[in-house]
Amino acid sequence: MQKELGITFIYVTHDQEEALTMSDTVVVMKEGTIQQIGKPTDIYNEPVNAYVADFIGKSNIVSAIMKEDCLVNIEGEDFECVDKGFGTNCNVDVVVRPEDIYLVEPDKGKLKGKVESAIFKGVHYEMCVFTEGGGKWIVHDTTLFAAGTEVGILVKPFDIHVMHKSE
Repeated sequence: MQKELGITFIYVTHDQEEALTMSDTVVVMKEGTIQQIGKPTDIYNEPVNAYVADFIGKSNIVSAIMKEDCLVNIEGEDFECVDKGFGTNCNVDVVVRPEDIYLVEPDKGKLKGKVESAIFKGVHYEMCVFTEGGGKWIVHDTTLFAAGTEVGILVKPFDIHVMHKSE
């Protein structure tokens, strides 16, 4: 209807999938305050804070230390990233989407852990991995890693999204 009439519509929904698929621009609000405005892909791929990241889709949100531009430390391991301008040795939050995590042999991963659960979700498996550093990671993959399997975790620099620490 909007395309036929060629006018602007404001559509209010709590259905994140609906908002992402129907909109040219998404506004995420929390308690009446705008958290982020942007294209659906930008909102999903580059959330400005943990609230937006978690609201728009499943996310792994972890505390980290931004050691310097393009280098963040997660659970004691350094990961290359593409983010800049957060300062040196600053506490930050990092968001990594479950579909952006690669499970590999334990000795080939940056982090090591054990799959605690695996659920078939139709298109993919959702696995929960607890790492040696005490982290809990949700992973989506088309390959099943059964509960009890020792794994390594890899994340590509482009898939690590650094955000200012949530209050």
